[in-house]
Amino acid sequence: MIQSSHIGYHCISCGEFSPADPFLYTCEKCDSNLDATYDYDKIKKGWSRKYLSGNRDRSIWRYLPLLPVAQNPEDTSIQVGGTPLVSQARLAQELGIQDLWLKDDTRNPSGSLKDRATEVGIQHAKELGYKIIAAASTGNAAASLACLSATHKMEAVIFAPSSAPPAKLTQILQYGAHLFPVNGSYDDAFDLSMDVVKATGWYLRSTGINPILSEGKKTVALEIAEQLNWEVPDQIFVPVGDGCIIGGVYKGFYDLHHLGWIDRLPKIVAVQAEGSSAIVNALKSGKIKPVNAETVADSIS
Repeated sequence: MIQSSHIGYHCISCGEFSPADPFLYTCEKCDSNLDATYDYDKIKKGWSRKYLSGNRDRSIWRYLPLLPVAQNPEDTSIQVGGTPLVSQARLAQELGIQDLWLKDDTRNPSGSLKDRATEVGIQHAKELGYKIIAAASTGNAAASLACLSATHKMEAVIFAPSSAPPAKLTQILQYGAHLFPVNGSYDDAFDLSMDVVKATGWYLRSTGINPILSEGKKTVALEIAEQLNWEVPDQIFVPVGDGCIIGGVYKGFYDLHHLGWIDRLPKIVAVQAEGSSAIVNALKSGKIKPVNAETVADSIS
């Protein structure tokens, strides 16, 4: 059985290398975000596109050699990943482009791409011996954690702004997670989750700090490439909140390029709501400035 080839992490700011054990959320040297590192030469010797084509597992676990965990989950009763890439011929014609495809991740168990990150995060937490996993979220990530924690017999603790949509809060509770409404913004909920995790030693499922989660999200890029028979699309448009998804999309194609499975990288375009566009603004101006978000999309306002 092909195993993971994860060897550690590199800091995205100072380049400092950290081994996989002990697990760190951020760089010990400068406290910046970490990026998972793999032994690509080892992967090339034991894994190939031909080998992958014979794998009947359609979930994200078909890509285990490129994931930072030792093995697949014990419970595979629900499938994360393996979602359809849907051709949009009429819309492409209307837009005057040759081909247009939409990746439909609403087919995941809780209805969003966030399940990819949660699935890998939970497996990582279980391998490290954690029993409780916490997160701060305004919606989809919380629902994802509550849903998959129920499947994998983990205890989930969610910190969410009390102003979050009632439907989202109800979904969290229906899965049996512990919900702590916070009288404040998402930032307040995030800060509280950090304080609680430090005090309790629980595992933290928060995309802005846990490097494992972006690795789960990158599986959407691996699937897109495979579904297009390893032909790289010219451009990929990615909805962006804190940047974890778009970072994961890039990382997936980066991995495939290093393996020699694709011959180039796609142009990746960040898309944000005009009233909540901190990252797009920063890319255009070269300066990072916070924004007071105003948009009908409740999870980013």
